[in-house]
Amino acid sequence: MNIIVPIKQIPNLTDELEINSDGTNLDHDALQYVLNEFDEHAIEEAVLTKESAGDAVRSAVTVIGVDTTGELDSVLHTALAKGADKVAKISGDFPRGTDSHTQAKLIADAIKNMSPDIVMTGVQAADDRDGQIGPMIAAHLGLPYVGVVTSVAAKDGKAVVHKEYAGGVMAEFEVTLPMVVGVQAAHQPPRYAPVSKIRQIAKTAKVDDISGGDPVGSGSNVRKMFKPESAGHAEMWDGDPAEVAEKIVGMIREKGLLK
Repeated sequence: MNIIVPIKQIPNLTDELEINSDGTNLDHDALQYVLNEFDEHAIEEAVLTKESAGDAVRSAVTVIGVDTTGELDSVLHTALAKGADKVAKISGDFPRGTDSHTQAKLIADAIKNMSPDIVMTGVQAADDRDGQIGPMIAAHLGLPYVGVVTSVAAKDGKAVVHKEYAGGVMAEFEVTLPMVVGVQAAHQPPRYAPVSKIRQIAKTAKVDDISGGDPVGSGSNVRKMFKPESAGHAEMWDGDPAEVAEKIVGMIREKGLLK
């Protein structure tokens, strides 16, 4: 069974996000990039799916991504340390913050000839504004897609996936392979890879380098981006409950909310 896991690097949301001089995008050169959290769960679910298939089914997990930062190798080495069998990167003149439409097309073109049984990616990314990579890859490949998935079990050319709906409602689907899966959460927390193991793997790991195809449009454009402006402030009142209650009533009357 051939499992392909497309991944994406996104800005670290714990950092202060700066806007570029044009006011149309983030200043990507000033940002630190990390692996998308949902893609980390996709890697874990792919490895679990391979392990659950057992030795009777020859399975392999390949992790692939578009190198938009020049730092993708370290992410791929971590994937190998977590149980992936192969890794590959799509190289080219791609700027930081390359949109999801472009990345989805590049990844679909790269894996088209890899004969995947399951393409397993994160259900979304924090920097997506107009869709997710998973459904777009499925559209380019002409494959069925199931998103918001919490577990996958593959056997005899079919996969049983559990999908979560709003309100915690769960559904079970049986899908004939090949297919694309958008992972919401792996059915166990992503495993930890020791730094020492990652460094050891990095010394001998082979990262397949794939040339990118033709770029595509992003589907939408941002006209203006800005940080919210402060419109007021909070006023803290001290005193006993009766005094504070009197102040609240007075404020409500002052604003004309109480006749």
